[in-house]
Amino acid sequence: MSEDTPGSRMTYGNYLQLNELLSLQTGPEGHNPPPSNHEMHFIITHQAFELWFKQINCELEEALTLMNVPDVDEKHIPVVVRHLERCSEIFRLLASQWKVMETLSPQDFLAFRDRLGTSSGFESWQMRTLEMLLGLESEQRIGGMDPMAHNKKLHTEGKLSDSVMQTIIRIDNLPSLNEVLGRWLARTPVNGVSGDENVLREFVEGHLQAMSEHSESVIAHMVKIGHGEENTIRPRIKSGIDGARDFLLPDGKVSPARAGLLFIESYRELPLLSWPRRLIDTVVELEQSMLLFRSHHARMVERMIGRRMGTGGSSGVDYLDMTLKYRIFTDLWAVRTMLVKREVLPDPKNSEFYGFTASN
Repeated sequence: MSEDTPGSRMTYGNYLQLNELLSLQTGPEGHNPPPSNHEMHFIITHQAFELWFKQINCELEEALTLMNVPDVDEKHIPVVVRHLERCSEIFRLLASQWKVMETLSPQDFLAFRDRLGTSSGFESWQMRTLEMLLGLESEQRIGGMDPMAHNKKLHTEGKLSDSVMQTIIRIDNLPSLNEVLGRWLARTPVNGVSGDENVLREFVEGHLQAMSEHSESVIAHMVKIGHGEENTIRPRIKSGIDGARDFLLPDGKVSPARAGLLFIESYRELPLLSWPRRLIDTVVELEQSMLLFRSHHARMVERMIGRRMGTGGSSGVDYLDMTLKYRIFTDLWAVRTMLVKREVLPDPKNSEFYGFTASN
């Protein structure tokens, strides 16, 4: 059949496989009676979540492919940023999608809740793989919830296909975004030099000294505005500086990744650092959008079923609230505590390396 005949013309429905897609809202085989309007709403909403999770997984794998190399090509950083920005926007969309779920009344949901059986949102293997790709470790999970062990159990029971299980194992064996980001940060040229421990230590010690000097004006200001006495404020400020030292010099040795991160955040206006800074901001934004998604999920569940046990046997909304403590990119958040005013920062050395000079 030639391409220009009516029977060969690509249509919107053909391209999107709408016949197949729109036949998937009837529930599992043997689901009888057919879903009510409210149950169909529940099914469609969660199917939409899974489609978007698929896209997020694709975006993260593309970003990892570009980042998981010994030397990241600088022209790839904007591409990675675009992939991660798309993930953030999807999570924002999904956070608002919980509002659509809230158009179900508690009674509407309870009318079909028993039909869910023991199924649980924890069994969304795509949500679990995107967490793996980002870098959420099993030991960080609440209450020993181990997705790999649970998915292996489902696979053994014939409730998870071989191809899905292979995908989960493949992703579990990949380095995470958190890992490759750390390696990339460790290669950051600090004061124009990469990988020189003496240069890194000099930069770190200089920054800690700037923090200490800055702290004196902070203490004086807090005393002046009546936020306490010097003898109570000073130990708190000193504790923060000691914490910064432990962060930047774990076990007395400079952390190249954390030093690189601090340098980018401190001198973010330098032209050569504009895309590295943008990448860091984008990762923070991605984690923030994911936290908002989790928060909206928890509040929707509480609004719908209160403090009931989850269908999968979890503590329900209490478990969801505990997942709000999940943080993957902890260093990217922690470094903000250590930043100081621009006017007390030491001038960067070899500033011409970054496309900027102090006289500009």
